[in-house]
Amino acid sequence: MKITFPQLGNTCYAAKAVFDGLGIDYVLPPQSNRRCLELGSLYSPEEMCLPFKIMLGGYIESIEKGADTVIITGSCGPCRFGEYCELQMNLLKKLGYDVDFIVLDKPSSIGKNEFLKRIEKISNESILSTKKKLKILYTAYRIINLIDYIEKEAHEKVGYEANVGECKKILKDCKKKAFSYNDPQELLEFLKVYKHKIDNVKLNKENHPLKIAIIGEIYTIIEPFSNLYIEDKLMDYGVSTSRHLSPSWWFKDAFLSIFKLNSLDLRLNSKKYLPYYIGGHARECIGEAVMSSHSNFDGAIQIFPLGCMPEIVAKSILPRISKDKDFPILSLIVDEMTGEAGYITRIEAFIDLLERRENNVLHGC
Repeated sequence: MKITFPQLGNTCYAAKAVFDGLGIDYVLPPQSNRRCLELGSLYSPEEMCLPFKIMLGGYIESIEKGADTVIITGSCGPCRFGEYCELQMNLLKKLGYDVDFIVLDKPSSIGKNEFLKRIEKISNESILSTKKKLKILYTAYRIINLIDYIEKEAHEKVGYEANVGECKKILKDCKKKAFSYNDPQELLEFLKVYKHKIDNVKLNKENHPLKIAIIGEIYTIIEPFSNLYIEDKLMDYGVSTSRHLSPSWWFKDAFLSIFKLNSLDLRLNSKKYLPYYIGGHARECIGEAVMSSHSNFDGAIQIFPLGCMPEIVAKSILPRISKDKDFPILSLIVDEMTGEAGYITRIEAFIDLLERRENNVLHGC
């Protein structure tokens, strides 16, 4: 068995740590890129969404490097993500690739026994004891939490940094160097060093940067290539951003959902506008928009792939929230045809709008 997995933001660091620690052979998926998108678009049904196409292209690149097994999380909800594995398996088979898929659905959806059976299929590839395997999993969990924390702090502090560009440099160096570690414990210690660096960035408290919340479909907001590196661009503009959804959030949310204690704040804040789960992360998107309007943010940017039904529903609700809360919200739809120039123009125009609003408030207009 030679495993690969989809590129999903910072999950690659945790996945790499798990397979390095367990001694399981794997192929690290390529960073999402133009070739992945072109390959995926070439072989995917036309109406499929952007995440599907990028993932499929990444699988093909990994298979060409020797991967024969794909691990992917599942979804039994209304979102079409729940059908990804079946569609991708069929497409890859038609292309002549013999690939096995291990789909990690929630135990509540597929049953405890079936879930354990799928886990064992991976676990049995390692000769380590159960105790050591659990220790490695816990280390990987700490790794994903740390790197998400470093990223979050860098995006929030960038507007306040005394030395312009310091936060972006720390984050970039951290992510680049992290891939050189093949021992989970060494990687964990390395991330602790960068946590200390980001915690001690010198701030200018007299700065009053714009604060923008990044909301929307989870893949397109945590996978930089799919959103044309919007968070990096906003860092260059000196805009502080915050993103509630992250890989570490997803793991916590999935675990707490067993006890129905997941996302209590998001559920409470979305109740007025969207009281039910309709698939994807539409309810989280609505909850985040409301929470951001109460948390001194200047505005929010919703990002989602073309054709994403849950986010289309959320997009239709956001104007009501924007009006009720006097809170600007920009919706950006992405697919393989998205032009970067027009995309950047819309972002810059939104920033100009927020700056004018802030100036009007400061001058009592």
